[in-house]
Amino acid sequence: MENNTQRPNGENMEPQSFNITNEDNVEAEKFDITSELNQYGDNLVLGENFVMVNEAEPVNNAISEENTEVKPSIPVENTFSENMNGSNIKANFNSINDNNNTSSNYNSYNQKKTNKKPGMFKKVMSYVLVGVVCTTIGGAASGAAILYGLPNTSLFKNSPLYKSISGSTQAATTVYDNHPTQLSTTGSAMSATEIAKKVGPAVVAVTTTIQGQQDFFGRQGVQQGVGSGMIISQEGYVLTNYHVVEGAQQVKVVLSNGKQANAKVVNYDANYDVAVVQITDKVDIPAVVELGDSNSLQVGEEVVAIGNPLGTDFFGSVTTGIVSALNRKISGDTNKATYIQTDAAINSGNSGGPLINSRGQVVGINTAKIKESGVEGLGFAIPINAIKDKISNLSKPILLIGIQGREIDSEISKQYNMPVGLYVQQVTEFSPAEKAGIQAGDVIIKFDGQKVTTFDEVNTIKAKHKAGDQVSVTLNRDGKEQTVTLKLTESK
Repeated sequence: MENNTQRPNGENMEPQSFNITNEDNVEAEKFDITSELNQYGDNLVLGENFVMVNEAEPVNNAISEENTEVKPSIPVENTFSENMNGSNIKANFNSINDNNNTSSNYNSYNQKKTNKKPGMFKKVMSYVLVGVVCTTIGGAASGAAILYGLPNTSLFKNSPLYKSISGSTQAATTVYDNHPTQLSTTGSAMSATEIAKKVGPAVVAVTTTIQGQQDFFGRQGVQQGVGSGMIISQEGYVLTNYHVVEGAQQVKVVLSNGKQANAKVVNYDANYDVAVVQITDKVDIPAVVELGDSNSLQVGEEVVAIGNPLGTDFFGSVTTGIVSALNRKISGDTNKATYIQTDAAINSGNSGGPLINSRGQVVGINTAKIKESGVEGLGFAIPINAIKDKISNLSKPILLIGIQGREIDSEISKQYNMPVGLYVQQVTEFSPAEKAGIQAGDVIIKFDGQKVTTFDEVNTIKAKHKAGDQVSVTLNRDGKEQTVTLKLTESK
């Protein structure tokens, strides 16, 4: 490559030396541009402004021309090119004439290829990146296994957590029958006024008297209770909650026309908090409710509640609301049935009253309200389908056995070396059990020839019999089995 550089107009331009100064005008080493061009060869492309750079970072330098006369004919911005060793080098010059001194700013990029080994920081970061990626993938796989795999295992389904979640948040399995879900004055739906006229006369107040304990002076207190109920037959059978009549020595029914009649508890199922009371006086039955299908209820459907909140002073109160949720479980509640949740106003005294759909059909038995400060609009009703099949047996008198006891499951059986069955803790005097020879400490293992482990199973068998029937009872006494005969009698 020749060192002769030619101007664009054909004039020869001799190699020049420049004094390189920094921003503080401190003179730096002389820089031979021709030698630098030879050094970089094909790798140098000069831009509009030149900046000298060292090994570490770019440095702006003001390059002043030394011993070089610049002719005025040279334009302020000029471009020249020359073929050096077969390579094109292009440069732009910006020349500024200031106090007879010509200075140029050059931007130059050091294009030397450096073969530097990767730094320790890059290596560490690469390991960190690999670790983060592996952790993310592993976490996603573990999360997927927990979220989608664990809930399907039998171990999780048998856990108390799963049972609690499924009991409290279980989706409603309803079969919608296209019935109207809103109260209306047109079509098959009824208005609240029409529902009150249809169902209201069949709603009653159930009053109870419970003998309290004697005080210090031997006086015995008396407690009065009031609940609601609904007439379900022309024979005067009234459906209500068991907790309304529990322990009552005397029961009366107040009809919608204000008449009061004597009544008695026919039967009950404490596990579902339901009882049947029968009017014993001869009275005209004003109306009978129509039972609907609670399985077809829809969340958001409008409903009506009728009852006697806070006693007979507010007899026959009508409130409206919607079905807020289905299949609810209440913490601490022992009822085997799930609940219909509604925001229709339900208060003390409403228990046992009907929850009614837009057709005027009873779909639930109002039974509970959460009594907490600041809590409103949380009422609950037992679905009518949960007890509809029990009404027939509940309309039969209670058949008395005359025992009190507890259930012995397999765990208790192993712990106390006792057979699985019903442990007799107490026998009522003059009861069928005492007459049959059953004693405290016996374990009943069969009733009417069938194995029994719960009192529910005994009640189910009893419901198939009537007063006066005789059943065999197999029991374990002191490790030996024996069978006695028990005569069922109606409870007084």
